[in-house]
Amino acid sequence: MDNSNNASFLRTLCSLRWLATAGQAATIVVATWALGLALPQPPLWAGVAALALFNLYAQWRVGRETPIGPATAFVHVLVDVVVLTWMIGWSGGLANPFGSLFLVLIALAAFALPLAWGLAVAAACVLGYFLSAAFGLPLPHGVFDPRTLHLWGVAMNFVLSSIVVLVFTTRLALSLRRREQELSTLRERFARNEGIVTLATHAASVAHELNTPLATMTLLVDDIAEQSTQPELREDLDTLRELLVLCHERVLALAAPADRSNAQEAITVQEVLAQWRLVRPDIQLQRNLDAPMRLRLEPGVGHLLMVLLNNAADASERAGRPRVDLELRVARGQLLGEVRDYGAGFDTAKATLPGTLFDSGKPHGMGVGLALSHATVERLAGEMWMQPAQGSGARVGFRLPMPVAASTAEESA
Repeated sequence: MDNSNNASFLRTLCSLRWLATAGQAATIVVATWALGLALPQPPLWAGVAALALFNLYAQWRVGRETPIGPATAFVHVLVDVVVLTWMIGWSGGLANPFGSLFLVLIALAAFALPLAWGLAVAAACVLGYFLSAAFGLPLPHGVFDPRTLHLWGVAMNFVLSSIVVLVFTTRLALSLRRREQELSTLRERFARNEGIVTLATHAASVAHELNTPLATMTLLVDDIAEQSTQPELREDLDTLRELLVLCHERVLALAAPADRSNAQEAITVQEVLAQWRLVRPDIQLQRNLDAPMRLRLEPGVGHLLMVLLNNAADASERAGRPRVDLELRVARGQLLGEVRDYGAGFDTAKATLPGTLFDSGKPHGMGVGLALSHATVERLAGEMWMQPAQGSGARVGFRLPMPVAASTAEESA
């Protein structure tokens, strides 16, 4: 059992220990005043006080988030065993119907502790039960005869044991369910990251193959532009040359993560939007006037913004409304962004963002962009979300802690 499970088990023990403390105090009061039993008050109240003080220490210990091993959890259970032995011994010993509460402690240890420590708790409980039976004071006579008193005690013990087991097993089930969800998320993340590593290896080899053809195409475009006398054709060739230069830069950037001496530099929001407008000139972009255009983003965040804009542009084009809305702002040390498209929208019952490679919702999509974006957001401890837009379309947003780049320049619209 790891540290988180041990801490969860101790927190559960603290809650149950407060229940036990309240139950013991109530039992002493009822047995003394209502049932007329001449129980020894000082040792019993001393046991209640000792358990309460130890529980305060236990809560403080768990709250400090220090490493908690199974030995520490065993010591905490052992304290409960000692106090229960003390209380049973001073209030009837073998005749006390609450002696079966030792079984509850064994059950808790068997559920939460490793086998060796669980067996140690069982041995301690058996020893405590025999000590309380052998050296315990006999149960004094009161208003009811001993048999009737014992039967009512058994009934109350059953109710109390049921509550304790229900509370513990419910918490344990919730903890196991959370752990299964975490393991499922980790497995998906590992598979995605393994695919990203494979994709990066393949991309590096493709970059070497594309570098030469792109350079040749750029030279051909320059030659054709020099020989052309038509203004419209020269304008189209200039645009084509800019696109080729952009592709050439992208190919060179593929090797940058492996070559630390040629690491990618941060890119501003204004540069990201300029590159996107170059690729998608037919899409109308509306942004908030106070967007931090000079904010420097690390390349991964620039890629995230580019992917969201391209996905929104594709959705809007399919619906015949080539428009995309972008809202970017910095607030409370976080970069908040949202991209809205004017497409057909989505089914709210299936509103999930694909987080795995090659899982695309577009007819001809590769399923890589959003998976890489998810990896970037998780690496920067941020989050992404998707919501339906008013009227039609969808809104995809992200939140990233600042700083998201090496530096932040003056913000301007």
